Amino acid sequence: MTVSYDGTDFKGWQVQPGERTVQGELQAALGSIAGETPLPQGSGRTDAGVHALAQVASFALNAPVPAANLQRALNRILPPSIRILAVEAAPPEFHARHAAVAKTYEYRIFRGAICPPFVSRFVHVCRWPLNLQIMREAAESVMGSHDFISFAASDSDLSLRSRAASDGETGMTVRTIYLSRWEERESEAGSLLIYRVRGNGFLHHMVRNLVGTMLEIGRGQLPAGAMAGILKQRARSAAGPTAPARGLFLHSVEYEKP
Repeated sequence: MTVSYDGTDFKGWQVQPGERTVQGELQAALGSIAGETPLPQGSGRTDAGVHALAQVASFALNAPVPAANLQRALNRILPPSIRILAVEAAPPEFHARHAAVAKTYEYRIFRGAICPPFVSRFVHVCRWPLNLQIMREAAESVMGSHDFISFAASDSDLSLRSRAASDGETGMTVRTIYLSRWEERESEAGSLLIYRVRGNGFLHHMVRNLVGTMLEIGRGQLPAGAMAGILKQRARSAAGPTAPARGLFLHSVEYEKP
């Protein structure tokens, strides 16, 4: 199923004891409809406060519920902040995360003087001057295959380094970025800067750390051209701060055509 959600009021995608999560809401809804509680496997685990325009999740259901009926029933039961955009049958071996070949994320920054309340849940408000040209150059510099450990969450840094040391694995933090760019968009609410990035995979907090670093470059707190050096240092401390979760959207997930 393809799922869209406002992540503001959820503790992320992954089910957690005593916490309200998107995965948990979906599992409970399936239980109400079919009497079964499969745990839907998402294409990725969005953090608390992160949104999705088109997350993909897979699960096995024994009850013979037609896809269209299941979609309607889920949307009746789920809270308005979660909508099922599509449900379709998939081969038994399909897994929403393992089968994904690319994902696209968007990060939205509001640039107006006053952020309207009806968009504030979905943007990071930045009022300081930014050099957009330098930020665009920084975005281009991360395209291609790189080791992105400098832009991973600190907990991921320690975990991945530990696994690599114990298992002899290499390239665990290498990802390939196909598209990385900043766009300007005018709306009735005000001016938006949108960072769009498409890649074959992303480390924990990677997009938010890329955005936070490029904002520091754009405001002159880090030198222009710093991204290449940050990648080479392979240390989280070399990069900028983590941008707030509320501006981040999982835009889309891609799979091989059958």
